[in-house]
Amino acid sequence: MKLASASRALGLIALAAITSPFAMADETNQAGWYAGANIGQSRATIDDARISSSLLNGGFSSSTITDDDRATGYKVLGGYQLNRNLALEGGYFDLGKFGYTANTIPAGTLTGNAKIRGLNLDLVGILPITEKFSAFGRAGVTYAQTRDRFVSTGAVTVTNPNPSKRAANYKLGVGLQYAFTDALAMRGEVERYRINDAVGNKGDIELISVGLVYRFGAKTPTPAARVDTPVFVAAAPASQPAPVTVIPAPAPVATRVSFAADSLFDFDKTTLKLAGKQALDKLAADLKGTAFDVVIVTGHTDRLGSHAYNVKLSSRRAEAVKAYLAQSAGIPAVKITSKGVNGADPVTKPGECKGTKASSQLIACLQPDRRVEVQVSGTR
Repeated sequence: MKLASASRALGLIALAAITSPFAMADETNQAGWYAGANIGQSRATIDDARISSSLLNGGFSSSTITDDDRATGYKVLGGYQLNRNLALEGGYFDLGKFGYTANTIPAGTLTGNAKIRGLNLDLVGILPITEKFSAFGRAGVTYAQTRDRFVSTGAVTVTNPNPSKRAANYKLGVGLQYAFTDALAMRGEVERYRINDAVGNKGDIELISVGLVYRFGAKTPTPAARVDTPVFVAAAPASQPAPVTVIPAPAPVATRVSFAADSLFDFDKTTLKLAGKQALDKLAADLKGTAFDVVIVTGHTDRLGSHAYNVKLSSRRAEAVKAYLAQSAGIPAVKITSKGVNGADPVTKPGECKGTKASSQLIACLQPDRRVEVQVSGTR
């Protein structure tokens, strides 16, 4: 039996993994015991040339040789992971049964088979690739037993039909591992076993297998406790108090202004004269910046004349003031209410102006009663 060139390359990779700087990492949190099992196909190369040569030396020539060079192999393992990158692993392996049948001339047959099983102790180097994936390589020693059995027919005779051999040899391998959880992982690997064939020869058997590994005592990492970072707010020094902006509350505005009718209108007229407009402009300037709630304009007459005439005259004068304040002073018209009243609310005192006929003296005495009052309510 002999090893394919690919197996030799895998052995070199395994040694490189074990001796890499990663193997020096001291990750004690990865340490622990584990166990597992693999199953797969074992392959051997039957040395047909050597078999033919042996038969020729015995006076035979072989016409055909049929090889049985594939078998089912398995292993059971246990190990201890020293750190993140290094483990020590041992176990039991059974590489299966291999054989051949040679038809000879003179007529006869020679059938041989071999069963190989044993123990191993490996040093495993681990190279993490991602959080879940890792590659590993192994190098170790085996102590294997090879048990042969030879059966002949016809002219062929066998002097030792059941030779066996126990011997120590080396083994190499590489593989990949995927961790489902911290405790359970799956492996796929290729290994080369150096074997004595019990009849004085050495060869190599390759085992390609997959398996599961269970890590004892593995726990899912507990999420780190959340610690909120304290926030410190520095207080302003006592000698330098933090500036405070004080927004004053709106100040209420309550204004009542009385205009003499003669200053706003000509006698018995309802059209504002220039002096009247100037007086109202001054009022608007004084009220600039006011948020108006209510503006009431009330027109008053004296007690002379008929009630109906006086109400009409005072109402039209109040409306004229309202219109001017809305147009020129910018006071919303919807905020202004206008009304006219008779001389029922005089300013003059009872008995101060005597008489009932419209004499020039009485008209002059009642002049304070003829007025327009503007009452403003709002805030500033």
